[in-house]
Formats: sequence, structure tokens, C-alpha cells
Amino acid sequence: MRLLSGSARLAGVTGWPVAHSRSPRLHNAWLERHGIDGAYLPLPVRREDFATVIPALAKAGFAGLNVTIPHKEAAFALCAEVDDFARRAGAVNTLVFTAGGIEGRNTDGYGFLANLRAHGVKPDAGPALILGAGGAARGIGAALQAAGAEIAFTNRTPERAAALAAALPPARVLPWAARAVALADYALLVNATSLGMAGHPPLEMDLRGAGPSLVVADIVFSPLETPLLAAARQRGLKAVEGLGMLLHQAVPGFAAWFGVTPTVDDEIYRIVAS
Repeated sequence: MRLLSGSARLAGVTGWPVAHSRSPRLHNAWLERHGIDGAYLPLPVRREDFATVIPALAKAGFAGLNVTIPHKEAAFALCAEVDDFARRAGAVNTLVFTAGGIEGRNTDGYGFLANLRAHGVKPDAGPALILGAGGAARGIGAALQAAGAEIAFTNRTPERAAALAAALPPARVLPWAARAVALADYALLVNATSLGMAGHPPLEMDLRGAGPSLVVADIVFSPLETPLLAAARQRGLKAVEGLGMLLHQAVPGFAAWFGVTPTVDDEIYRIVAS
């Protein structure tokens, strides 16, 4: 067992809820592998407490945080500086606490693209339909555009999809009710919502209209095999699970907080998936 010293580096993941997160298992495995004096903690924070808790953690000596549902857009507002992807997405999933203030980054898109490529999928193979209009959808949409893909958003609340498309021109908006019948026009379907996650409502998505080359990606990783991915595999479609995105998007944050760039490999995948 690793013993922490009084100068241990601390980081963590904040969300509400956060008990489902596999990030502590991932980062602590990397800390163990590299013999780093540090720890990574789950930090459940309610919406109404977020703006006061995060600066307090920075003052308490934390190196930074990952940010998950529902705080990614609120995190953006707390930052003194943000990277280009965070600025385009209007959302932050990685905070780095520095002497100059809170720096915000969005590595969702980086992790999503790295996971696609690890599964042999080219991000610019064709148009992408993104389900959702929250922080993850923003980050993924910005990254797909940067990779050369055309994107469209659809969301149960159409105003949110329209606002997101307006922030990422020339993204299109598709009515939620038309999401299934439009599948033939897309090369990639991305579930960037919490629908299908353990403890959340299921995602209702009919894949019968999909072309044979459609790739179906789900950012949900609890459970690892979501109903959407299972339905895609049953139809012979390529399915890309969300755990790989979690692993890859974590690399830049770990490097910033602990000074080592970790590797995503089969051993790490097994540790986090178990």
C-alpha cells in the first residue's frame, strides 16, 4: 500500500453524483505504476455548492480536478484562463490550479477522438450526429469539427441544441423526433447524454434506419455495454464503448497534476473495467 507524505500531490473528480466514476481507480493505478506521492479522490459536490467548493480546494493545495456531470459549464465560469477547445465548447472537464488562478481545459474531445482511432475509426469518415447538448456534447462536437467532420446536434430540449449549434457553426440541428429516420445520412452516431447510464432513464434509439457502415459510440461507461451498444452489435454495426474515452481524456490532466504522461494500455483498461 502506498503511504502519502505531507507533501503528497492531490487531485480528484467532482460531480453530482460521483460514486459511479471510475476515474479514481484509473488515476490511482497510474500513481501506483509510477511510484508518485499523491492521491486522486472522488469529490461529490452539489450544484449550489460548486462555485464555493472549487476555489476552496484550490486554496487547500489540490493540484486540480476532473469535472463531470452536471458541472462542466459551471466550471468554465470559474476559470481565469481556458484552452481553445474549452472556449469553443463553453465547457471544462479538467481544472488545473496554479499560482495564477484556475486554468480550464476540455479534454473530452481529445479523449473521444483518441478512442475512435484506437478502434480503427477515422473521425472525418463522414457526418456525425451527436445526441445531447451538454458539456460532453460540446467538447466532442468541437473536436470532430477540428478533425474535419460535419456535425449535427439533437436534444430533447431543442433550444439547447440550437444554442450549441449556433456556438459551433456550421453545425446543424435535427429535431429529436427525427433522430432515428435520419440515421442513413450519418457515418457516426454519438450518445453524449447520460441516458442509458446506470441510475438514469434508458436511451430510446431505433437503429433500423442505419446504414451498414454506421459507427455507434456511447460516452456512457457504467455499464460498459450499454443497451445502445448492444443494439448496434446485434445489427452488425461497429460499436465504440465509453471507457476508452475516459482513459484517453484523463492523460493530459494527470500529466499536468503529477508531472508524468501516463500510457493507456490493456493493463490499465482491465484495472478500470474490473
